[in-house]
Amino acid sequence: MPLSRKVFYLVVIVLVLAVNYLLLMVVMEMPIYGQADNPAHNYVMERYVEKGVEECGGYNFVSNILLDYRGFDTFLETTVIFCAVVAVTMTLAAVPTESS
Repeated sequence: MPLSRKVFYLVVIVLVLAVNYLLLMVVMEMPIYGQADNPAHNYVMERYVEKGVEECGGYNFVSNILLDYRGFDTFLETTVIFCAVVAVTMTLAAVPTESS
């Protein structure tokens, strides 16, 4: 095996170990699931429930959040999915098919 291949494998192994170490450190810093002081239990949920009808005008909380509070985010996600579908469709249309 040439030296360049050994160096490549060594670099790959070091990178994999470094990424695994970082991911494990992040997981160790995560809060314990179900505790009342977790970041998921913050003021945002209370505001959506308390002022959602008054600020958005709708009675459906899910629709209020998706269409009003997170409207730009939802629009951009929809745009990305649309572009992916168009790209896949164009790719499949460009592939020549075998004639019998």
